[in-house]
Amino acid sequence: MEIVVRPFAEDDAAALAVAIASSLAHLRPWMAWAAEEPHDLAWHRERIRNGLAEEAAGGDRPRGIFAGAQVAGGCGLHRRVGPGGYEIGYWVAAGWTRRGVAKEAVRQLVAEAFAEPGITFVEIHHDVANVASGEVARSSGFTLVGGQAGPPRATAPSDSGIDRIWRLTRAQ
Repeated sequence: MEIVVRPFAEDDAAALAVAIASSLAHLRPWMAWAAEEPHDLAWHRERIRNGLAEEAAGGDRPRGIFAGAQVAGGCGLHRRVGPGGYEIGYWVAAGWTRRGVAKEAVRQLVAEAFAEPGITFVEIHHDVANVASGEVARSSGFTLVGGQAGPPRATAPSDSGIDRIWRLTRAQ
C-alpha cells in the first residue's frame, strides 16, 4: 500500500477521529494530547482548519499519513528547534505500526523540509523509553546528537522526561 503524507482536509475529520479513537491504548502512553481524546467530529474539523491557518501564516505544517482512504497516522514539521530547522513529529495508528509507515512519513517530511531553501537541518525528538521512535530516526539516517531532561509529562504515563534528539542535516 502506498503511503501518502499530505495536509489534512476537513473531509478527513471523520477518518482521523476513527484512527485516533481506535488507537488510544497505543497512543496514550507516549502522546500527551491523547489524554484529551476522544473528541467529536466538530472538534476535529476545527483543529484541521486551525492547522491549515497556522501553516498559511508560516507556522507548523500538520500532515496526515494516508494509506488509501484510511488515516494511518499524523505527522508534521514543527518550528520549535530554531531558525533553519524543523522538528519532525509523528504518530502511527495502532493497526499500522511496524509496517514502515513512520519511516516513510519521515522520508516524505524530510524531502518537504529540504525543499525549502532556508532549512539546513531537521530533528526528531522522542522520549528515551520510546525505543520504536529511536529506531525510526536511526534507520532514517538521523544522527543522535544529544538529549535533554525535563519533567515527565503526567498525561503521557510512559514518558520518562528524558528526550533523545536526532538530527539530519541538508549535507547528509
